[in-house]
Amino acid sequence: MEGSHSHLTVTTFLAFLVLSQLQASIQAQDACPESSALEIPENNNVGDLVTTIDIPPGATLRLNPPQGSVNPFFLNGTQLLAAIVFDAEQYTTLTAGLVCQKPASSPVSFSVTVVVANVNDNPPVFPQTVYQFNVSELSPENTVLGRVEAQDLDKLDLYYRLDGETSGFKLSSPTVPEILVQSLLDYDKVKNVSLTLFVQDTLPGVSPSYNTSTTIEITILDVDNRPPWFQPCTVYEAGTNLICSSSGYTGRVTLNKKETEPLKLNPGPLYAIDGDSGINEEITYTILGGDDGNLFQIDPITGNISMQKEADTLETITLTVLAAQKINTFQVSSTSVTINVLVESLHLPTFQSPRYQGTVTGVGIMAMDMKNEPLQFLATDADYAATGGLNPNIIYYIDGNSNFSIVGGYLFMTKNLTEATLNLQVVAKDTYNDETATAELLLEVKSVVVPSGGYGSNDMVALGATLGVLLCVCLAIIAFLIIHIRRDRGDWKKLHEINQFKSSLNKGLGGKKEGIQYTNDAFSKDEDGSSTRSGSPNGGTIIQPVEPDTMARDLEKYLSPEEPSVLVQDDAASQSGLDSDDKEKEVRPILTKGRRQDEGYKSVWFKEDIDPEAKEEVVIIPDSRENDSDEEDQEQTDGNREEKEEDTKMPKTRVVFKDTELDREGELSQDDEVLNINL
Repeated sequence: MEGSHSHLTVTTFLAFLVLSQLQASIQAQDACPESSALEIPENNNVGDLVTTIDIPPGATLRLNPPQGSVNPFFLNGTQLLAAIVFDAEQYTTLTAGLVCQKPASSPVSFSVTVVVANVNDNPPVFPQTVYQFNVSELSPENTVLGRVEAQDLDKLDLYYRLDGETSGFKLSSPTVPEILVQSLLDYDKVKNVSLTLFVQDTLPGVSPSYNTSTTIEITILDVDNRPPWFQPCTVYEAGTNLICSSSGYTGRVTLNKKETEPLKLNPGPLYAIDGDSGINEEITYTILGGDDGNLFQIDPITGNISMQKEADTLETITLTVLAAQKINTFQVSSTSVTINVLVESLHLPTFQSPRYQGTVTGVGIMAMDMKNEPLQFLATDADYAATGGLNPNIIYYIDGNSNFSIVGGYLFMTKNLTEATLNLQVVAKDTYNDETATAELLLEVKSVVVPSGGYGSNDMVALGATLGVLLCVCLAIIAFLIIHIRRDRGDWKKLHEINQFKSSLNKGLGGKKEGIQYTNDAFSKDEDGSSTRSGSPNGGTIIQPVEPDTMARDLEKYLSPEEPSVLVQDDAASQSGLDSDDKEKEVRPILTKGRRQDEGYKSVWFKEDIDPEAKEEVVIIPDSRENDSDEEDQEQTDGNREEKEEDTKMPKTRVVFKDTELDREGELSQDDEVLNINL
């Protein structure tokens, strides 16, 4: 029973709960709605649905508009609609007042609040279209010029970017639009800078996005940091500094004559400008030194130099002139003025002819006169009478025309010109005192026409190729000949040694002998011993042929191992000659006991043996030692006597192989080898 009772109690509780919820729901459906809020994006359209309002059946709904303003809503049944375009920049929230009334019930008021959601629909805007700033040229880096900030109605974060024609400026950061000095400025290089500042309301790549720009004009102010610059000058850049270098000034005055006007100087009047052109301060001038005689004075404002008295000495005066800024007197510079005191010129240069005529045909071609001779200009100066009026200081040029040049008085064209007749003026200038003379020149410019049929560039190329081929062929032939000559050098060496040997046999008597010497005992008793001297150590030796076999063996020792031996054959063999591949000449003894009539064979006879009636042509070889001193003749006579005695004791032929050269007296050295061969 107790279990049944518990189950009944739970069931009853659940049923009561369901009935309560059902009753509450029925009551809620019968009640008017309460106040609520919702969010609507801006930029909507008029008539867009804002919300739908639930009311009890039979109840009525009406809009309670605000007093004194436009109602942003209107009702269409239970639909609340937008009567205006919502703008978050104008309205952040809008409220619709509503009244709900059930039959036989009191009206119930409630509201619907609309929060207008902001949308990125406005571009950023700069307050000004142009911003201007001034900055000194010596401003340090990161100096702040100013802040240029844009405004955005959408209250979004803005991002900036700086574009310009120079890298001298930068932004503090992409979100902080401060203009800073990026690098050192120079007024003389850049005086004004124009920059463009861009702004965007989103990061790149995000949509929707709006941007705009403005212009920033920056004026760079000059700073007084440079001294005066004498003009003209050459400007040099040394790092970040500019230096103006002037070569000084030169002038002339006449001896014992005071100039009444300011001196004319070269390259122009003396003056200086402020090195800081943006300030351009006034300059004052002073002579610092060099004017020991107080001959000159300078105008402190204009810089003109004039004479206080005449110069009485031929000399060169160098003045030092100081230029200083009038206000900032610490900015100064100096230059030199060189004045030459000269003798007065009594005569001006004079052209030999007041008018010249000529023609010129091309650049670099000398102009010709009407007689087809070189056109020459010549001006004389009567002050140089000792040299026939020729002044070495005179130069010539064409006034106002750089297309012509005069060299040594002859005219040349320096630039191609069209055919025309030109009226020019020739100037002769004395560089010593700047005196000048002028003459007229009527010059006809003609063009030279190249005749047709001439050689062109293609012909020149063909000719060059042909010459190149011929050159290669010649070089090949020369190389072949050099190789061939080097290859046959051994054969030529052999011929040279054989010719040396033959020449040693044909030298005659009394001379220094090289190679082999032969003694012929058959003539050792000849009375005219002096005429048969061979220059041997004993003197008076007579040469005769030896046995062919013996000579051949001995010659084998004389020749070098790399070369074949040359054999001396007997008379019969020697008459027939040696026929070699190189057709070398025959080697034959030149002294024999009998005369030979063979062609190409020479016989040597002593003077006593010459037949006066012989029809042969005889050449008498004079004794080259007839003019020797008596002391030398005496030594040779003693030598002959000793040789005859030795020959009597030893009747044999002596062959000398010379390993070293004979000494200057024709005697054998100690190292000479002597071979005695019996005939």
